[in-house]
Amino acid sequence: MQSNKLKIEDEIEFLFEKKITKFGTGAKIDAPKELLGKKVYVLVRKD
Repeated sequence: MQSNKLKIEDEIEFLFEKKITKFGTGAKIDAPKELLGKKVYVLVRKD
């Protein structure tokens, strides 16, 4: 990532948007079970 531009070269198989929720003293993102064992990227948007 350079100069606030994102370049994704990997082929995208699935895309979903979720809110991060509270989990104990931390946070979590729920994902579909079909993604178990997959390599994923989490991008955090600037609001």
